[in-house]
Amino acid sequence: MTPTAHGEDVITVVSLNLQNDGGPDTPGQPFPQRWLDAHTKLLKPLRPDIVLRQEATYSHLDGQRRLHAAEDILEMTGVLTPNGAGRNPTALYLRPSTFPTHEVIYDRPGQRRMWRTPPTVVTTHLAEVPEVDITVASWHAAFNSPTGRQRETDELTSLVDKVKSGTAFLGGGDANEAPVAFGERTPSIDWTRPDITDFVHMVHRTVMCPDGTRANADYLDRTLLGCNLHDVARHAAHHLQQPDAMKPTAGHAPGAAGQGGPRRIDRIYADAWLAQAVLAVRVLDTPHISDHHAVCVVFDRPLFVDGLRRRFAPLTPIALTA
Repeated sequence: MTPTAHGEDVITVVSLNLQNDGGPDTPGQPFPQRWLDAHTKLLKPLRPDIVLRQEATYSHLDGQRRLHAAEDILEMTGVLTPNGAGRNPTALYLRPSTFPTHEVIYDRPGQRRMWRTPPTVVTTHLAEVPEVDITVASWHAAFNSPTGRQRETDELTSLVDKVKSGTAFLGGGDANEAPVAFGERTPSIDWTRPDITDFVHMVHRTVMCPDGTRANADYLDRTLLGCNLHDVARHAAHHLQQPDAMKPTAGHAPGAAGQGGPRRIDRIYADAWLAQAVLAVRVLDTPHISDHHAVCVVFDRPLFVDGLRRRFAPLTPIALTA
């Protein structure tokens, strides 16, 4: 899928968890091959306007050498957030011709302490609509704690709270937990299956029910949907007849053996106006690049403009029951 498939007047957003930033440097090579492939073969042909990156593991080294190299390859402006308790920081990139200004807004140590891996969050403006703030966020929720992800999600709602005052919202990344089951194309994992042998992973991805059984943790998705954000893949699948938009993004790599199989943990969310500008959502297979597939969403740019200016009614919150 390329922008020209939908005409030139589009805005393209990609979320990519690039496993360990493509790997460490290799003597005799400027960058690891997986890192190069991710940027030159996957991202660059898409001509993205926003890239939400997770696991920018080595991008802070050598004066942010990888961050700046990615800027040159993609012709975008990069922002890298200092790490937290983890070792795989987040980043994001903006195309200057589309989003000519930005300000890092989630930048205080106190904010970052709320997260195992702090998100990268900026305020930006679409070139045609400089009067409307857009919050853009790239997040990587805690892999090891359902309660930690709940706290992190609550921090995201402080960003979403600005929507009611006129700010637009667009964000996403690796949620490290499943979406709500209602309306999903991939069945929920049955954690009693005998082939599930990674019990630590099970504890990381589930919550204990009163009867002692385990159910998928889905607080992040349930909470953001409750705030009237919209998972753009869900929107594309159910309203644009694009069922493949909800394909799993993780669980396919050899390292995921014994963890229950495919799941859709990489997701992009938009506010109730911008979601209506979605043209297409596609999960991009990355078997030789990362253990996560990328998510690419194409917005109709004129509708995106109208959404920023709120020229039509917002979507109503997703009903999570039949």
